[in-house]
Amino acid sequence: MRDPYEVLGVAKNASAKEIKSAYRKLAKKYHPDQNPDDPKAKDQFAVASQAYEIVGDEKQRAAFDRGEIDAQGKPRFQGFEGAAGGDPFAAFRHRQQGPGGGQYGFRSAGAGSDAFGDDIFSHIFGDAFSRQQGAGPGGSGRRQQASRGPDMNVELGITVEEAALTPKVTAQFPDGRKIAVKLPAYVEDGQTIRLKGQGGQGFGQPGDALVKIRFLSHPRYRVEGRDLHADLPVTLRDAVLGARIPVETPAGKLALNVPAWSSSDKVLRLKARGLPTKAGGHGDLYVHVRVMLPDGKDKALEALMRSGQE
Repeated sequence: MRDPYEVLGVAKNASAKEIKSAYRKLAKKYHPDQNPDDPKAKDQFAVASQAYEIVGDEKQRAAFDRGEIDAQGKPRFQGFEGAAGGDPFAAFRHRQQGPGGGQYGFRSAGAGSDAFGDDIFSHIFGDAFSRQQGAGPGGSGRRQQASRGPDMNVELGITVEEAALTPKVTAQFPDGRKIAVKLPAYVEDGQTIRLKGQGGQGFGQPGDALVKIRFLSHPRYRVEGRDLHADLPVTLRDAVLGARIPVETPAGKLALNVPAWSSSDKVLRLKARGLPTKAGGHGDLYVHVRVMLPDGKDKALEALMRSGQE
């Protein structure tokens, strides 16, 4: 994953406003709706959105700048930072809170224990290793349980359209694999999908992949629960006289009837055009009218406005 500042094309000391502006430009340029014939556009859109999730959030950005998380928002492993002259196992010396105030501590090597203590391997391979501590002479049960590969955590950004239509999407794994993931009919931001046997490889059975779903920021829709909100630019003429105007929905375009004398902030509702609900239906799409004046000077409109003052 590239440096998020580099992805967005901004300096590391850029303001939050500059970062947001840079992301909006990229989102508009690479959004799949704007590039239906370019299969790479979706990947570029996802990369830009991932970068914005890191540096567009104040806390995430601070953590990234301090080196606490990587470009994907994952914690950096700092277990061997002291190897150049300090204690190479410093991160492992803090396993459990003890009465001496130290947060972690090594377990001493006794009969049937590994030389460096089981806690190190538990930290690396998870509790599956340490759970078998007393299962059989010489720790054979421990080694058998540890043969299962570790679970792999993956974060997958999806668009509003994908959340609404729940197709198969592709997840990029840290080891370079790309795996198709079928989204459930009802998918939420922050939901985790378990893919059995798609995690890290062990000596025997592989671990699972835990795919965490994140809704990507969208240039058109605002998500509120299972409803969507979108702005609709309307000319002054159409706002006064009324018109049928095409509106983008996650499932495609629809002709929306804008009543005569519709002012800005008038809200029009499109039923069941939002995200799927648990009950099996869909939320709604709320369209907010935005009356737009014509570009440049319109002499006829100016004359009409002046005539009303006489």
